[in-house]
Amino acid sequence: MIQQMNQISRLCTLALFFASVAAAAAGAAAPRVLGTFNDWEAYQLIEGANQRTCYMASQPTKKEPGNVKRGDVLVFVTHRPADKERDVVNVQFGYPLKAGTDVQLAIGDAKFSLFPNGEAAWTRGAADDKALVGAMMKGAVMTVIGLSERGTRTTDSYSLRGFTAAYREITKACGLT
Repeated sequence: MIQQMNQISRLCTLALFFASVAAAAAGAAAPRVLGTFNDWEAYQLIEGANQRTCYMASQPTKKEPGNVKRGDVLVFVTHRPADKERDVVNVQFGYPLKAGTDVQLAIGDAKFSLFPNGEAAWTRGAADDKALVGAMMKGAVMTVIGLSERGTRTTDSYSLRGFTAAYREITKACGLT
């Protein structure tokens, strides 16, 4: 339990850090924590002329191999209503991904391929994002496999406990209900 609380605290700090950097660059305020929902944190950021960005984040519960040096490893789901973006899924690996090699993501029987871009991976479009978020709502564990520029294969497992509650909170905070 204490380890889980430490993980959530670190997740909160990392998410606030990323959002604060983005906010500072855009001249916006710092993000507001909407809540902790088991293994997920939800946030709202007001940018520019009252433009809301609402997002949620989680860290892996397991990273393999465990001895690989990596930066921050997180998954995000983001809504940006002013840009007509909803359910944008982004996975941060903490290392540069090998270009041209898809990232594999699985939730139960549902399989997805994401494209690498630097240290992150993305779906190929809004329909894929929507399908992935739907699978995340129904699933218990999400497994993500990436390949570094150096050829190291990593497998990260994310708990989906609290995903739906966090998703509902960011959706409500961005006025998308």
